[in-house]
Formats: sequence, C-alpha cells, structure tokens
Amino acid sequence: MKRRTALAALSAAAGTLFAGAAFAQESVTLRLHQMLPQQATIPAKAIVPWAKKVEAESGGRIKIQLFHAMQLGGTPPQLFDQARDGVVDITWTVLGYTPGRFNKSEVFELPFMSGSAEQSSRAFQEYVEKFAADEFKDVKLIAVHTHGPGLFHTKQPVTGLESLRGMKVRGGSRIINNMLGKLGATPVGMPVPAVTDALSKGTIDGTTIPWEVTPALKVSELVKNHTTFAGKQGLYTQTFAFSMNRAAYSKLPDDLKKVIDNNSGIETAALFGRAMDEGDKVGRAIAEKAGNNIVALDLAETQRWRRTAGTVESDWVTEMKGKNIDGAKLASEARALIAKHTK
Repeated sequence: MKRRTALAALSAAAGTLFAGAAFAQESVTLRLHQMLPQQATIPAKAIVPWAKKVEAESGGRIKIQLFHAMQLGGTPPQLFDQARDGVVDITWTVLGYTPGRFNKSEVFELPFMSGSAEQSSRAFQEYVEKFAADEFKDVKLIAVHTHGPGLFHTKQPVTGLESLRGMKVRGGSRIINNMLGKLGATPVGMPVPAVTDALSKGTIDGTTIPWEVTPALKVSELVKNHTTFAGKQGLYTQTFAFSMNRAAYSKLPDDLKKVIDNNSGIETAALFGRAMDEGDKVGRAIAEKAGNNIVALDLAETQRWRRTAGTVESDWVTEMKGKNIDGAKLASEARALIAKHTK
C-alpha cells in the first residue's frame, strides 16, 4: 500500500513537472497590424527587425504575424483602439489621427520642436514615461517615437510665406492643421496613406511629410518641389505609438513577457527613430536624382515662419489650461528632454 501511494505521489509530481515544462514551452502567435505598405521605412526597417528579434529571443515561441497596409480592415485612426480592444495584438499608428485624445503627447507636434528622429524619439519615450503614461494606460505600450523634420512637398514651389497662401496642403494632425492655417495655407486633414491619391486627383496641392515616407507614396514623382528650413529642427513632427493589447500581454508566460519587456522602451523608440532618420536620407536622394527642386529657406525666412507658427503653441497652452494641464510646463520639459538626448 505504501509503495502504491509513493508511486502515485511520484506520478502526480512528474505530471505537474511535465505540465509546467509544457507551459514553459507554450508558443503564441501575435498579430501585428499597421497602415503602410511593407516596403515603407517603418515596416521594412523597424517593425520587421523588431519582430525578428522578438522571435529569436523567444526561441521561436513568439511568432509575429505581420499585416501591412490595413489588411485586417478598419482605418488608420482606428489602429490604437484595435490594439486596446484586442481586435489585433499589436499596432503601430500616428497619435494625431485621434484628435484630442493624447493631449499631453501632442507637445512634440508643436512647430519647430524637434529635429533628428532618433534623438527626438528617445526624448519622447522618456517624456511619455514621466508625464503622459496615463494616456496609454489601456494598452501595453511598447514604444513611442517621432519622425524626422517635417517639410513641404508641393506642385508649385514654396519659396516663402507668401507663396504658401491659399495652397491646399495635407496635414496629419490637428496641431499641424492649425499651424498650416496660421501660415496661410488651406489645411486638409487626412491619414498619410491617402496622400498619393489626393495628389494624383488634385484634391491637394501639396503635403507635409518627412522625406522618409515619400518613396512609398511616390511623392517625388507626383510633385517636383520640396521646401526645407534652416537649422536642425523641422517645421513640425508627428508622434507614433507601438502598442500591444494588455490581455494578450498578460496571458504570456513570465519568460515571454520578459522578451516583450526587453524589446520595449527607449531603445525600441530609438530603433524606430533611426529608421526614420535613415529613411529621410533615402527619400531626399530619390528627389535629388529625379532632378526635383529642393528649396532651402534661409535663416531669416525660417525665423519669419517660426514667429508666425509660434501662436500655435500659445493656442495649445491655452487649450490645455482648460483641461487642467500645464501646457507651458510640458513644452519646457519636452525641450529639456530633446536637449538632453541631442548629441
């Protein structure tokens, strides 16, 4: 009897051990959804490398299934909620596509706030962790980042403030559209995937985007003029979030959670920023090779734009005050972090 009891106990212990081992070896497939064609900079140079790194570090137990160009349906402004609601497991999207939702994060979109995407992305990640984490409480935030200097790509050249007046120009967020209006343009809001069609049909006369996305959208074929600004900072930047469904993250075994954690945060933000910076070089080189007209506004003219666009920040600070947010303090903190991460 004692022998049978001992054997039963041993068998139960072995079963528990094997079950634990099986649990530890559990594998999972995570569906990742984003808006751009797979050859665009962020999918090709940031998302795919990130996914391969996660798969490798998990020993193949995490599989990342990639869905590009909104293959799973919906629109780009719905991507953040697709991750939040578990429609998919992971998404990458532009925060400005959902106006008024990421109020504290908007500070990085203010005119002439930042330049290099890698440096600004490091700063933005630290900023969100310190001052805006509550805006991402409904997801497991993998990283946030920015793109590089924003500029104009237009059918007719923009050589100064006066030449912009009346032009229908695409903007990617409410902050940018407010800025375009103050600069004299007619702002037309739309997600970036719609730019190619809008330029082709003449719905818009130009667009504000960084160099890096111009190849995927064929912008340098559709317009022949590009306007840049003096100094390291661009006219504007946009902000992005790489987010995971909280429940999908919570269901992972601890060792796989650690793989996701190890591929989240400031170094992942920097990975996306570096991809943007490298993409800017590629995009500009394509425009130069095509013989396009690249206008470089001098320092005096750039200062005119700064002064005119400066009221956008005042508007934002006033609006934030109405929401019990100290916008002036946040703008100061953002600039301090950008300075900290600027080499």
